[in-house]
Amino acid sequence: MYEEHPVFERPEDENARIWRYLDFTKFVSVLDREALFFARADVLPDAFEGSHSRANVALRPILHGGVPAKAKKNFLDTLTTIYREMRRFTFLNCWHLNEHESAAMWRLYLKTEEGVAIQSTFRRLADSFTRCREHTIHIGKVRYIDYDTELMPAEDIRQPFLHKRKSFEHERELRAVIQEVPHEEGKGPPWLSPQTGEVGVYVPVDLEVLIERVYVSPTAPEWFSELVASVAKKYQLNKELAQSSLRDGPVY
Repeated sequence: MYEEHPVFERPEDENARIWRYLDFTKFVSVLDREALFFARADVLPDAFEGSHSRANVALRPILHGGVPAKAKKNFLDTLTTIYREMRRFTFLNCWHLNEHESAAMWRLYLKTEEGVAIQSTFRRLADSFTRCREHTIHIGKVRYIDYDTELMPAEDIRQPFLHKRKSFEHERELRAVIQEVPHEEGKGPPWLSPQTGEVGVYVPVDLEVLIERVYVSPTAPEWFSELVASVAKKYQLNKELAQSSLRDGPVY
């Protein structure tokens, strides 16, 4: 279920458009499962997912100055381990926040011409999780900082998953986040437990609520547009199917 949280910054307009660019197989998976896939943070391609800035790390000995000197190194090492291992217990589903479709996102997220973009809004995404009872989901905008010089807020352990390096600003990312740390009585800290094989979780959604319209890749052939329409009909998805406006030619 979606819950608001002060750490997660919402768009100013709750009806702000968001986009998820998918290849065809992933789109069919969404329809077939009626679910969104949340990837475990440590399997995402950006090695900096869940990390702190160098400025944060440099400040730790000062922030924790009350720790006895003999214990400080062990304490700081343990803190580093906890922050690193939290990636295993954090799952992310990412969207592009933009009023218009993005030519850059089409190129970045599709390996072939055969892809689609699900267009939704922040409000629709939040409301689509009403079927989910197993997880608590928060949604917020990603903030982009200089990881060499800037501090990120440290009051909440989810903050590292709401920050990325400035070189990713073009993504204009909105993230749905699940962070669940398991605890079993009589067992040690979860961050010392063996790695699990689960690379993500499928979260049920109401597709009629989530999806406003579906856009077909601007470079897709006509037969692919017909295939997308046929599959949408098969799964009883009664939403507008649009050809990307980037396909339109110039006028003079």
